[in-house]
Amino acid sequence: MANGRPWLVADIGGTNARFGWVDDGGAVDQIHKLAAADYAGPAEAVQAYLVLVQQALGAAYRPPRRAAFALATALDGDEVMLTNSHWRFSRAALQAALGLDVLLLLNDFEALALSLPRLGPTQWRVFGAPQPQPRGTLAVIGPGTGLGVGGVTQTALGWVALPGEGGHATLAPADDFESALLQHVRGRFEHVSAERLLSGIGLPELHDAVAAVLGQPAGAPLAAEAIVERALAGGDAVCERTIDAFCALLGGFAGNVALTLGARGGVYIGGGIVPRLGERFFGSRFRERFEAKGRFRAYLEPIPTALITDTLAALSGAALAIEQLET
Repeated sequence: MANGRPWLVADIGGTNARFGWVDDGGAVDQIHKLAAADYAGPAEAVQAYLVLVQQALGAAYRPPRRAAFALATALDGDEVMLTNSHWRFSRAALQAALGLDVLLLLNDFEALALSLPRLGPTQWRVFGAPQPQPRGTLAVIGPGTGLGVGGVTQTALGWVALPGEGGHATLAPADDFESALLQHVRGRFEHVSAERLLSGIGLPELHDAVAAVLGQPAGAPLAAEAIVERALAGGDAVCERTIDAFCALLGGFAGNVALTLGARGGVYIGGGIVPRLGERFFGSRFRERFEAKGRFRAYLEPIPTALITDTLAALSGAALAIEQLET
């Protein structure tokens, strides 16, 4: 097993766990998605995945000795509790159960950030600036169920992830309409974070605020998926304005992340919401608001912004985490 391969990598969320295999070629393959609800925990899901790999490889199969799992939760100590899943486990116990020499656990946006240096043009779609460059510092934001934020910076020892909880930073308005939106939301919440409006859990709150500021009846509460569908279908002015406000606010937030991290190599957008918006996103004010930072407009104008189109990118980030242990 050259370089301790094969390696096992995983991207584990509240609903699904995606597993991949890294053999001597270095690429992630043998990718399978398993439903978390079908398994008592990660050990059982891994064993089911390894059966699939063994069936595919036959006599060439060797058990993995190193693994890296990207997890949709905050990590602190040995015990792991996934935010939106029944899976609860001990890192040490899982490593022993799987017979691994090394088990790395990463926050999902830490892994996604580590994937950025190796993403190529077939894995992203650029919005308004030069192609991203794998140099210096890169950042990623991801409106999904919540709002993830991460970064990665180039050092003499390799790429180092910069995990954090930037989605909970205070959201800032840029015009009178956005100020009115945030004022409405502050009537319900003491603190209006970026995640409060720029996420799957936040879109319904943003929709309610847009309706109130426009003087329109909010009607029955809508889930994020319904808001997106109605906005894209047309004919629902409140949903359309909600998505327009979402894209503009997200652009301003992305610009803040770029300034905070000094992400001159690019800011990437992950998560599940923006890809569903299609051309409406690329016709939005996102890039305009990304650059609208007064005296620092010239600093931001050359910074690329790109939508990640590869839903398996975090697996390659997990693989890089193992690879850098080898060097």
